Amino acid sequence: MFILYLDGERHAQALRALTLWVHYLLLPVYGRETVSARPWCPRWWEHPEAVAQLYGLWMAWQHHTGPGADLLGPAVWHRDFAGPVLLSLRDPAGPFAGCKPGSHRAKAVPEVDTPGA
Repeated sequence: MFILYLDGERHAQALRALTLWVHYLLLPVYGRETVSARPWCPRWWEHPEAVAQLYGLWMAWQHHTGPGADLLGPAVWHRDFAGPVLLSLRDPAGPFAGCKPGSHRAKAVPEVDTPGA
């Protein structure tokens, strides 16, 4: 089940597993220098959009590199998932906009009008 649909202990377990993958595989291999044109937040787990995208990327990683994956799986993962997700996350207007090395800034949620109000 998708991480945004989980709550309580199930959400905590999924986030712990995702954190291990992000900190010990994704960032050491694919983490590039943090600059204003490519921000990264040291507290990425506090950005729901980042958690959603990273969880999807991790699910795709498992599917395309796991025991049942074919030989093209890693190439497909890089082309179809890693590149687009990392570009989206690290876009200057993306979920980490306003965050700087060593500094987290919560993203403001856009206002929404209520129909009929």
